[in-house]
Amino acid sequence: MRKALVCALLVTASCIPVRAGTPGGDPDSLVRRGIASVYNLEFENAQKDFQELIRRDPGDPAGYFFQAMVRWWMIMIDIDDTRYDAEFYAALDGVIAMCDSLLERDRDDVNAIFFKGGAIGFEGRLKFHRNDYLGAANAGRKALPLVREIQDLDPSNSDVLLGAGIYNYYADVIPGEYPFVKPLLLFLPAGDRQKGLAQLRTASEKGRYAAVEAEYFLLQIEYFYEKDFKEALALALDLHGKFPANMIFHRYCGRSYVALNNWDMARNQFMEIIERSRTGMRGYTPAVEREAQYYCGMAAMTGRRFDEALAYFYRCDEISRALDREEASGFMSMANLRIGMVYDMQGKRDLATAQYRKVLAMANYQDSRALAGQYLATPYVH
Repeated sequence: MRKALVCALLVTASCIPVRAGTPGGDPDSLVRRGIASVYNLEFENAQKDFQELIRRDPGDPAGYFFQAMVRWWMIMIDIDDTRYDAEFYAALDGVIAMCDSLLERDRDDVNAIFFKGGAIGFEGRLKFHRNDYLGAANAGRKALPLVREIQDLDPSNSDVLLGAGIYNYYADVIPGEYPFVKPLLLFLPAGDRQKGLAQLRTASEKGRYAAVEAEYFLLQIEYFYEKDFKEALALALDLHGKFPANMIFHRYCGRSYVALNNWDMARNQFMEIIERSRTGMRGYTPAVEREAQYYCGMAAMTGRRFDEALAYFYRCDEISRALDREEASGFMSMANLRIGMVYDMQGKRDLATAQYRKVLAMANYQDSRALAGQYLATPYVH
């Protein structure tokens, strides 16, 4: 719930800033091509384009900011890996300092405002992931005036609608889901759910540089909040089609099929993810494989292919035991619960009860302990 509050504050700063005006076509092309490379996890190509941008105009914050975005996606590949945190923060600090210097000379420098807001936003996003909720909320507080200032200075720019849309949506939705946060949001502008969705859709359709990020936020909103899984699937498939090497978009394809109870298509997506993980494709980490193993197990269990399901669930458990540092993850708890359920379906009661007892000693996830206790008393039947 604390994360929900931070989200309402932080999302104002979540946009990728845009170029208000680039001299000539080539710099603009470099930015767009580099951004596409970042989303497709082609970091070497992106670095070349952004380095060329810096070479052409070392006094412009654009190249430096987008170089930091390469680091951001290197972090996103494995969010628990903190190796790149320090240099990411340092790069953002450099962008902010450069923008402050430009703003001292021209307070209405739109580019400088954009890149400063973007740098603050991504600083907050990483702090959010690192459980520094106060720092993340503070970043959102700093960014909100910048988002509004940009809207005033450049109201026709569709990319600006990304930050505005994110804020409007979450500032309306979060207090409704978690009423206790309302007093903490009294000094912030009211949100508007429908307006936020409309702004994000416009940004995704008409934005020059923020279109992908807007579409990604729409995907998350449709999946987690609106529960419109058909729309989430359409967005996920579109993003995966544009950036086939991006494991995040790939996973949402599988997740959306699961939510729609289309287990055959879900299995196809997650089998491909497992294969990419086994070949060491960038971004397809053990954590990504673990999720895929679990859902392939669910697909097999649903199809009553019990031995196949057990193989997937046991592999999910194996990966979890290597990854889980402090306590059992949700995947470990649920995989062991599912193993017990499969054994019950096979009539192997002794093996099933042994699994349920394991689950009782693990972290509770989606009522896993209550279900384990229930199935200890009465065998699972389906």
